[in-house]
Amino acid sequence: MNGYRSSAAGTLIASLSIAWVFACPFALGEGQPDWIFHNAKIVTVDEHFRIMEAMAVSGDRIVAVGPNEEIMKLAGPSTQVVDLQGRMVLPGLIDSHSHPPSAAVYEFDHEVPSMESIADVLAYIRARAAVLPKGEWIVIQQVFVTRLKERRFPTRKELDEAAPEHPVMFRTGPDAALNSLALKLSGIDRNFQITDGQPGFVEKDPVTGEPTGILRSCTRLVKVTSSAKSPSEEESREALRKLLRAYNEVGLTSIVDRSGNDRTIARYKALLDQKQLTCRIFITYYVDAQAPIEKIEAAIDRAVAHPLHQYNPWIWVRGLKFFLDGGMLTGSAYMREPWGVSQIYGITDPDYRGVLFVEPEKLYQIVKLALAKGLQPTAHAVGDGAVLALAEAYARVNRDFPVRELRPCISHANFMSPEAIALMAQCGIVADLQPAWLYHDGATLVAHFGLQRLRYFQPYRTLAQQGVIVGGGSDHMQKIGRRRSINIYDPWLGMWTVLTRRPRGSDAPLHPEEIITREEAIKLYTINNAYLTFEEKLKGSLEPGKYADFIIIDRDILTCPVDAIADTEVLETWVGGRKVFP
Repeated sequence: MNGYRSSAAGTLIASLSIAWVFACPFALGEGQPDWIFHNAKIVTVDEHFRIMEAMAVSGDRIVAVGPNEEIMKLAGPSTQVVDLQGRMVLPGLIDSHSHPPSAAVYEFDHEVPSMESIADVLAYIRARAAVLPKGEWIVIQQVFVTRLKERRFPTRKELDEAAPEHPVMFRTGPDAALNSLALKLSGIDRNFQITDGQPGFVEKDPVTGEPTGILRSCTRLVKVTSSAKSPSEEESREALRKLLRAYNEVGLTSIVDRSGNDRTIARYKALLDQKQLTCRIFITYYVDAQAPIEKIEAAIDRAVAHPLHQYNPWIWVRGLKFFLDGGMLTGSAYMREPWGVSQIYGITDPDYRGVLFVEPEKLYQIVKLALAKGLQPTAHAVGDGAVLALAEAYARVNRDFPVRELRPCISHANFMSPEAIALMAQCGIVADLQPAWLYHDGATLVAHFGLQRLRYFQPYRTLAQQGVIVGGGSDHMQKIGRRRSINIYDPWLGMWTVLTRRPRGSDAPLHPEEIITREEAIKLYTINNAYLTFEEKLKGSLEPGKYADFIIIDRDILTCPVDAIADTEVLETWVGGRKVFP
């Protein structure tokens, strides 16, 4: 299943389309390329997944790809010729889901240690309590219970003992665990009711009726304040520049920012103006789906009116993002069947199915507005109930006007179903998935749900067979560092995960029938993601006329042992014919 298919090997140089070489002006004596890379194994990721020996680049474009002998004929006196000595070359990798502006400044105030157990969490809280004045808030962001050794939230009592004189919030995305002082300061007691008309759920002890400290999808109710240092705009911009360079180090040349706003778009634009932007950015403009539909429409109009809504190969405002349900990492994703009472997630209600933020009629209105105005909508949709609801909304719009060419998207789509997949194939719905979630969280999900309910958890093979285009992403949210980041942005670990489906701490693959081939794994981070951003004719493969976005790596990932793929090292990263790493 994971081996390099002989059919691909059989279409090496012998299958070269000679037009590739001779269609470029350099072959006709009208110029010369700036660069020629030869003696390489160039994985084109073209329609036939051809492997070539050499590539010529002029300016920011690829001008020819083919055999060494033919491409070397194009060299002129000023052409720089690079002998890659058999190294593998791939298209620049693309991440379909990231949050760079916030991730870049996550540790601006202080370094946050890795936390892999409740003991680690409590130790961090005690350390913060020792340096913060009494009454100051201690907030932990995005340390997920599925990734802790104990696989549970810290209890209210544990948080009280660690910091009795400080309000504490252990926040994991839309959910949180609070200590007693945090609950008191927020006015949340046994009689508390959510009255703002927005979603949410306060867990209460079934015996005493007191809040357990766990809040579902309603951290907006917590009256938290912070004394942490905040970066200036210049400092935020510099941190973002460093993060994009870190992305280049692992081979990323393009990313999708899934929560853009006017301020962060301006930050990217400032880097571009200063010639410091080293990744291409596709922006999905964030809107609050809880707002009245008139305000949502106004936000859509702002995105459409933005100058960068017109295509720019470096920054393109083309998508729309909102939240449809909670998270699987915290127990609030909207499921078709109840979650079940759970110690892992602190769930006490046997009928609890998670939280759905947008009812079907309003969901239909939002996505129709976006699609009618040429934006690509997507929503955070994790549970199988939310994924199906979003697919059904797109299918309903498809009855009003065709949506296939507009490529409506589903973000995360972890828990899927045959019904949702069928609608996706029918309407041309695309998806951006995060393989690292299978790696990090698969073992905990099996412990909670059992194997049967995970049959369509990230079903890459089924999606490919049904013709649904899926891209690979990270949902990187915090910290800089290939393996220290929260939601790891390392695409090589992502490729390894879809090739093995082995969760961390488990020797058994999670539904191995959903394993895909190495070629398909590469496509997740190249041509598929280019398709997700409407740019498959400009990047995602190494073909004449496309942008010269490519990477040189230290191993042959089509033939090396599969476990070696996760540790692939990038030797060089080029964006638009310019080396950006090292």
